[in-house]
Amino acid sequence: MKPTTVEEYFEQVKEEKLEKLNELRFILKNVAPNAIEILKWGKPVFKSETILFAYSAHKSHLSFIPTGPALKPFQKELEPYKVNKDSVQFLYSKPLPVELIQKIAKYRKNDVEINLAKWKY
Repeated sequence: MKPTTVEEYFEQVKEEKLEKLNELRFILKNVAPNAIEILKWGKPVFKSETILFAYSAHKSHLSFIPTGPALKPFQKELEPYKVNKDSVQFLYSKPLPVELIQKIAKYRKNDVEINLAKWKY
């Protein structure tokens, strides 16, 4: 059954993946404490004026989805990770790069709040 809320999404994630997923959620929530968390496209997203970022759990990795423009300034730092157009993947078997995730999330949040950047997914 497809989840309809963020809570249902988390309930469907396998227990061994929950710790990392919760860690990513905590990092993003600290960057955007006033954003609301909703389910969109089957993924949890943080939303203020527009969607700030999404994240999701997969079989072998977590995805952090802050949009391509928010990843661009961090290309060098992202080299160790698999980066797609709008997302970056983090393996469960490795520690999350907390500072890098925070920097990207803050960059995206500022881009939305200051430059009125819209969500392009």
